[in-house]
Order: sequence, then C-alpha cells, then structure tokens
Amino acid sequence: MAKSKSKTRWACNSCGATTNGWFGQCPSCREWNTIQEQTERPAAGERVVLAAPGAKSKPVPVTRAQADAAGESRLRTGISEFDRVLGGGLVPGSLVLLGGSPGIGKSTLLLQACAALVGEGEQGRSVLYASGEESVAQVAARAARLRGGEFRGGDERLLLVAETRIESILDHAATQRPDVLVVDSIQTVYSDAQDGLPGNISQIRSVTGHLLSWAKTSNVPVVIVGHVTKDGQLAGPRLLEHMVDAVLSFEGDEERATRMLRASKNRFGSTAELGVFEMTGLGLREVQNPSEAFLADHPEQAIGSAVTASLEGSRPLLLEVQALLGPSPGGYPRRTCVGADPNRLAMLLAVLDRHADLFVVDQDVFVNVAGGLRLSEPAADLAVLLAVASSHLRKPIPKGTVIIGEVGLTGELRRVPRMDERLAEATRLGFTRAIVCGRGRKADKPAKPARARLELIEVETVVQAVEATFE
Repeated sequence: MAKSKSKTRWACNSCGATTNGWFGQCPSCREWNTIQEQTERPAAGERVVLAAPGAKSKPVPVTRAQADAAGESRLRTGISEFDRVLGGGLVPGSLVLLGGSPGIGKSTLLLQACAALVGEGEQGRSVLYASGEESVAQVAARAARLRGGEFRGGDERLLLVAETRIESILDHAATQRPDVLVVDSIQTVYSDAQDGLPGNISQIRSVTGHLLSWAKTSNVPVVIVGHVTKDGQLAGPRLLEHMVDAVLSFEGDEERATRMLRASKNRFGSTAELGVFEMTGLGLREVQNPSEAFLADHPEQAIGSAVTASLEGSRPLLLEVQALLGPSPGGYPRRTCVGADPNRLAMLLAVLDRHADLFVVDQDVFVNVAGGLRLSEPAADLAVLLAVASSHLRKPIPKGTVIIGEVGLTGELRRVPRMDERLAEATRLGFTRAIVCGRGRKADKPAKPARARLELIEVETVVQAVEATFE
C-alpha cells in the first residue's frame, strides 16, 4: 500500500476560506495578512471516526418522537446567572465555548460551576477538568481557595488532569465517564493527526472536531475555554464559532469588579440574556439584583443625570445615563459616547435643536452609561435626550423619576414593548414618577399595579417631555 502523504493548503485565519496559494488579502472576507500555510497529515489507515465508549453498533436514524422520548433535561450548573445565559443549563451532548480577556475570570467561573455540579450529596455529578495551562496542583489550589480552603463531600467527583493531547483527554473521558467535560483551553490542546503547533488553524479545527464528535456520541456536555485577540475576538479560525453550539463571552475591565456574561450564539436558548457577577477575594459572586448594583452610586437630582429602564433578555435593568455639554473650542464639536451609540446621539441632538428649540449641536457632548453596560435599544432615547437637555438647561431631573420612550425624527415619542415589566422594576427600587409615551394609550388594558403605584406622566412629543420634566 502506498504511503499517505501530507497535504499542504492555504487558509484564511479569519474566515477559514481556502485558497490555492498565498494572498496578501483574503478573497472571501477581505482581511489583510490572514492567509497561512497549513499542513494536514492524514491518519494512518482509514479516517478516524469517534464513537461513544462501549458502543456496539452504528447510530441509526430515529424519528423526532423517539428523540424527544430519549431526550434528557438540562443539566443545571448550580450558578443561576450562568444557567440563565445558557438558556436553563447545559444541554447533554452540547459543545459550549467560553471566551474572554486574560484574567477576566473564565477559569474561576468554570471551577465554581464544577464545584456546584459535584455538590455535597450523593446526587452530585462527576466532572473531568482538563487543564492545558496549569498543573493539577495549581488548579487544585485555586479550587480550594474558592471553597474557602475546606474539603467538602463530593469533591472526589471533581477529577483534574493536566494534559494537552486531545487523544489522551478523550481516553481519560472514556475511562472515567464524567457527566461534564471541561477543556481549558482549546488553544493549548493538539492532536496527533495534525502537524503544527497547538493553537494554529489546523490544530484548533481538528481538536474541536474531536470534542464535538465525542460530545454528540457520548451525550455529554463539553465546555471549552477560548482565548481572545487584542480586538476582543475569539482567537483562531471563524469556523470554531460555527462548530460549537453556544458561544459565551465573559466581559469586564480591571477598574470595576463587575463581570458580565453574554451569549453571541446559542442553539438552545436566547442570545439576549445577561448574567451579572462581582469578582471578590473568594471568587465570583452572583448579582441577583443588577439594577441596585448599577444605581448604588446614583446621585439624586444631579444635573445631566437620567435613569431609564432597559431590557436585557427577560430581565429589566435600571441604568443611569449621564450627559455633559461644554463649549467647543474648534469648528468641529465632539461627540463622545461610552455605552451609547454615537450615531443615535447625533440624531437626538438634531431632534432637540429642531423640535425643542434647544441649540446644542455646536457644543461638545459627552454621554456615559454608568456601570459599564451598553444601551442597545431605542427605549433609552428619551432618557439620553432629557439628560442632554438637563445639562444644557442646568436643571436637574426631579428625584425618583424614571424615563422610558423611543424618539422619532419628527419629534414624536413611540411606545416600547413590555412597559409593565419596566415600571414594576422601577417601583421595586422606590421610584415614584415615570415619564413615558402616552401615544395610543386608549387601546391599553386596565392599569396594572406597577402603573397604579407610579405617577405616570404621559407625553407624546419631545416638547411635552421637556416641559413636563423641567416645568
């Protein structure tokens, strides 16, 4: 039999497209200097097909009813904020990718989830944690710190291994048969079936394919950690995000202890959910009431400050919007936004100028969303507009006021969805006054308790909103 030869090809490091040679610019995604040479070495004999441990027959097609009958419920991690973003927990046979900046707390989050999974009783799950960056002693020391230095019942079900060879990791998984497999991280693991160093395109594609096949055939959820580039994108080929079932991003910065978990892809749940954590000396702590945390330092009746109710998935959040105006020394006024859309801000300034007779377009405008979150829905338009108007008029917005509404180009206000949930959150936090859109109010159902406990100021135009706020 003729000996198989290695195959060489050129592939884009950004989109994964293949070419017949090197190009300075990828013909598919138009990114520069992303084409790299890859050498693929075929496995000895026939191609490798992974099967579930102990499987005696090949998989056969089944009907949807049979699949539903054989399906299992989600595996809850014991961390409610983590489960919220996952859509209710880990799905058996799923492959989840968790990415984030170095030191943000990815490994800490997974170790805490593992500790919650193994539990303290006989009903706990077994977890295999494969680390390619730290030794077993280092992982065990961090796990002990997160546990307060105490050994608890169920810790024997948390199995640690320091390994970077994917074949060895899957051998351990086949022997131990864990309920959950964690690989930290995908960029440090390599396969014997591929040439090249760990972390290159061929190795990441091969290792992810092995883990995906093992997860599906063994019906065991697999969680892998991924590094990110300096731009915040997941390192490696774009194909990696297509292969996994869910892509989670752990966000935060060094100046704040707040950490936020989001899903940019989730085949088994919504991508609009948000998990909020706080980094402490003993690990991550769940923030059950994010609105209280984000408004903890909110100054009452401060000029240029407004509070709005935004929706993150199924959760309403109260956020503070701050605005500051100043004279522009040059001919081009600045528009600086942190947590807000600068294009949306430019539109709101034009609406203020044209429909409310507040000439602000020639001034430098700075807008900030306190707490590090980003306002992505139009329901915050009115709050941003009134915060700018407050700074311009040098008048504070009355105490205990929440502002909700979308602003149109003609100066009209538009209603936003799920208003009662937003008002209920404002009522729970002690707000007594709400400025909302009153357009189309006659078609509403009878007022709910959340509306009844608030003084509702219903306005239909930007002019009415400014007059009602600063009368």
